[in-house]
Amino acid sequence: MNGEFENKVAIVTGGGQGIGLCIAQTFLQAGASVVIAEHNAKLKTKAEHFLKGGKRLLFVPADVSKEASVKAMVARTVGRFGRIDYLIHNAATSANVPVDKLTFRQWQTVLHTNLSGAFLCAKYCRKSLEQTGGAIVTIASTRALMSEPNTEAYSASKGGIVALTHALAVSLGPRVRVNCISPGWIVTDAYQHGRAKTKLSQEDHAQHPAGRVGTPEDIAQMVLYLCSAKAGFVTGQNFTIDGGMTKKMIYV
Repeated sequence: MNGEFENKVAIVTGGGQGIGLCIAQTFLQAGASVVIAEHNAKLKTKAEHFLKGGKRLLFVPADVSKEASVKAMVARTVGRFGRIDYLIHNAATSANVPVDKLTFRQWQTVLHTNLSGAFLCAKYCRKSLEQTGGAIVTIASTRALMSEPNTEAYSASKGGIVALTHALAVSLGPRVRVNCISPGWIVTDAYQHGRAKTKLSQEDHAQHPAGRVGTPEDIAQMVLYLCSAKAGFVTGQNFTIDGGMTKKMIYV
C-alpha cells in the first residue's frame, strides 16, 4: 500500500492475543504505530516480545467496559503519538451457558465489554478520528447471523455491533468511515502465546466452501484494506469472512 500507513496510529482493543494480536502485527508491518488496549495486563510482556514494535508499540491496560478506562486509554494514545487514525474494536468476552443458568451479571458483562465497549471507544476516539479523516473497524461475528445453543449474550452483543456500525457510519461520515467484520471459524493458535495446537480434521476444512478453516491473517488483511484509501467508498458495511460457511445449506 505504498507506505500509506507510515506515521499513522492504530488502536487495537483486545490486542494482547488472538485475532487482535495478528491485527496489531499487520499494522506494525505496514508501518503504523500501534496501541494495544488490553484488559489482561499479564499479556504485556508476551505481546511486546511477540511484536517487537519498539517505540511504535504502546501497551495500555484497559477495560473497555468502563468509561473512565476508555477515556484514559485515548488520552495516553494522544499523549504518546499525538493522533488516532484507526480504531479497531476487537475486545470481547463470552458466557456460553444455558439461558436459565445465565445470570444477569454475566449478561451485562458480555454486553458491556463487547457492545458498550465499541460505543465508548468510538465516542472518545471520535475527535481525533475526525481530525485525521480516519476509520473504525468493529469485529462482530457470524454469531450475529446464526447461532449455536447457549450463546444468547454473545450473539446479542455481536448483533448489536453490526447495527452500531451502520449507525456510526451515518453519524460520523463523511470524515470517518465505519465498517464491521464478522469472522467465522478462525483458528488463532499461532497468536495465543503457547496454547496447544488445535486438532483439525479433513471434515472441519471440508465444511467450508473455501476448503479450509480460517486464520487470523484472513481477518487482519481485511481490516487493513478497510482502513486504506482503497476502501474510501466503503462504509457502514458488515463483511462476513467465514470461507462461505454461512452460505452452505446443511441437511441432516
